[in-house]
Amino acid sequence: MSQPIERQLLRARDLVDRRYRDPIDVDDMARAAGYSRAHFTREFKRTFGETPRAYLLTRRLERAAALLRTTDWQVQEVCWAVGLTSVASFNQSFARAFATTPTQWRTNGPDPRRAARIPACVLREEARPRWRSTSGQAGPRADA
Repeated sequence: MSQPIERQLLRARDLVDRRYRDPIDVDDMARAAGYSRAHFTREFKRTFGETPRAYLLTRRLERAAALLRTTDWQVQEVCWAVGLTSVASFNQSFARAFATTPTQWRTNGPDPRRAARIPACVLREEARPRWRSTSGQAGPRADA
């Protein structure tokens, strides 16, 4: 008996959640789900509302935001720690997602002592990037 496609896709999503800092790509995710790359990409987007690559980048940026708040690592070190290799691309993606640079995020972000009293599920939701279009307008949230 075969499993529902959503269950197969969860395997790929779990892979990203566990190994976001590793050099994984869509082919690795498709293999984890047991589908061809094209079929996997279509079904992943249909099921989760964003492409596999966007999901991976979101996980990396969320983790980067947390590291910027909780460590004194340089932006370059944070970039590498989350599995990205280009600091310029990281800065651009971070600014698009959080509407601020990584350095400004660290300086102007919420006080971590205050955030510690907020339930973890709320913190995760608030830390999720809000994607912006190239015109700077906020786009629809994938999970909305």
